[in-house]
Amino acid sequence: MSLGQSRTIEPISPNRTTKLQNKFEYQSSILERLREFAASVPDFRRPNKGNIRHKLADIIMLMILARTSGHVGRADIIEFGKHNINKFRKMGMLKAGVPSEATLCRVENGINATLMADRMQEYIGLFHTELRKTASGREIICIDGKAERGTVQENGRNPDIVSAYSFNTGLTLATEACQEKSNEIKAVPRLIDKIDISGKIVTADAMSMQKNIIDSVRKNGGDFLIELKANQRALRYGVEDRLKEHTPEYSYTEGPELGHGRIESRTYRIYDGMDLIADKEKWSGNMTIIEYESDTLRKSTGERSTETRLYVSSLPTTTPALGTYVRNHWSIESMHWELDRNLLQDKVKRKSTNAARNLDTIQRIVHSVFSIWKRRRKKRSDKRKGMAELMRYVAGSFTKLIRFLSQK
Repeated sequence: MSLGQSRTIEPISPNRTTKLQNKFEYQSSILERLREFAASVPDFRRPNKGNIRHKLADIIMLMILARTSGHVGRADIIEFGKHNINKFRKMGMLKAGVPSEATLCRVENGINATLMADRMQEYIGLFHTELRKTASGREIICIDGKAERGTVQENGRNPDIVSAYSFNTGLTLATEACQEKSNEIKAVPRLIDKIDISGKIVTADAMSMQKNIIDSVRKNGGDFLIELKANQRALRYGVEDRLKEHTPEYSYTEGPELGHGRIESRTYRIYDGMDLIADKEKWSGNMTIIEYESDTLRKSTGERSTETRLYVSSLPTTTPALGTYVRNHWSIESMHWELDRNLLQDKVKRKSTNAARNLDTIQRIVHSVFSIWKRRRKKRSDKRKGMAELMRYVAGSFTKLIRFLSQK
């Protein structure tokens, strides 16, 4: 079965209950599609040269299943494979045994990182289409870069990978690597061209407040909400000066809310950007300014602090609760935190940029496994479970892991 295929199911007769129909809502298990993904990655090895003992798909599945169970380093992955070798063989994998650490290293360095990331995009796309049917509201695509701190390039910088993350489904839709002597400004337009943003809202940090990026979003039929900082000096300080002379179209306050030992209130003021932006023609369309002000009280010390941020959006000022999109963008930061906290991404060292990106792709697939499982569940208690809790559960035994991945 190819990556883009799914098993067909016989039509259900009209007199069956809705509950029975829901039983067949998901046609493929996570495990089935993981195996399709692993088989779809092009093998970089030459079949007529050398002794190829292990199938590439088996090695990729070993890395995914081990990391899903919390085994991150190569030595731990090999130990995981040896401990469960009989169960792997019952599944038709690792018939030649567990690959060595040198083999894992060659595979991570040898797989074409761009092609593997493209296969991940296809794999995620199947689940994204499925989960969007049950997710309500307009889709929000969060874009942000993440430095691979375990790898250092010749120029002394860490490779940077920009990703598009769906807030509504919790999935990384696509990634784009920054070139060695480049940055996110050039990578973001390439990333936007990879995904469908028509009718969706793209959120990003201040690095993406660039004319070519905004033009790309508009051209592809999307809207945007981007933070405004001093990298656009004239625009930022011009807006700040004019805000003092204008009254917002409307404003509202959220909170106070208690969380993480802080009591926080957030105030949003919405302005018509055409009254505030001097060079309107440069940005090719209507603009809305959102002023965000937070007031935070730390319970432990009684210390109070305030913070003000500015955001620019193509959404009309009449859009209700624009501040919600500001907060939704932070979901991609939470995803990055989970990659570091649960999969130790920043601590895993890789010598080559290619290996670093392949590691990133595998880890984003592992992250997607838990997001997909939670969003497929009906029980609220299952949907609230965190990645760390689910990893501890599947790490209990190989049987639990396979049952977890085989649910539909």
